[in-house]
Amino acid sequence: MNNPYLPRPQRILSVTQQTAIDWTFRLESDMAPGFGQFLELSLPGLGEAPISISDFGPGWLDLTIRSVGRVTRGVFVLRPGDVVYARGPYGRGFDPKQYCGKNLLMVTGGTGLAPVKSLIRHFLAHRDDLKAFALILGFKSPADVLFAAEIEEWRRGADVILTVDRGDEQWRGQTGLVTQHIDQYAFHDGPTEAIVVGPPPMMKFSTLGLLQRGVSAEAITVSFERKMSCGLGKCGHCKIDETYVCLEGPVFNYAKARLLLD
Repeated sequence: MNNPYLPRPQRILSVTQQTAIDWTFRLESDMAPGFGQFLELSLPGLGEAPISISDFGPGWLDLTIRSVGRVTRGVFVLRPGDVVYARGPYGRGFDPKQYCGKNLLMVTGGTGLAPVKSLIRHFLAHRDDLKAFALILGFKSPADVLFAAEIEEWRRGADVILTVDRGDEQWRGQTGLVTQHIDQYAFHDGPTEAIVVGPPPMMKFSTLGLLQRGVSAEAITVSFERKMSCGLGKCGHCKIDETYVCLEGPVFNYAKARLLLD
């Protein structure tokens, strides 16, 4: 029998620096993840950490990692050719079929862009599946912007609002919180679905803004960036009431997610 707790070695193919503390590691992997799933990344002697899969393709997957703890700091000293260990993928992700034939608005804050990056790329490659496609991407400052070159490419197939909380002398783009841009967004005719991913306060006020603009709770999807541990629904670390986030999430319909209170 296979041991579900046993990680497998994954060789690092490339390392791309996004910001001073956010790097993307491309791993050689035969995993077949879904959009918005996560895996458990580990290093011997240091421990294990849940990481969202930011992109994937045949024989590879990307992890966009922020250096914030013992495991992630250990990963940041590795280079192409080195090996990390991983198990998964885990969790319930996004179902692209849910959005077909509709207008789709994605609202992300900071590293919340990483879990939906693969879904963005999917819909840009299948643009006819959507009526309208818009992205409101928020970051604290220009230095915190993830996937900057790719965002410019996304403008060819989507309406993109890239905003920072505070600009600098070189910044020529939008400023202000994502909620300000939700208030000003010109919604298209027809059914609209929204995806919101980011820090809890950003998600709270973004979903409230969408509700005030007439998007129903059932048409909003969120992803909980909540700390998981086993990923298998056994340890209870991520449990809220009777819901195991690692099994039933991290992607939830907002009609249920708004009831999951710590």
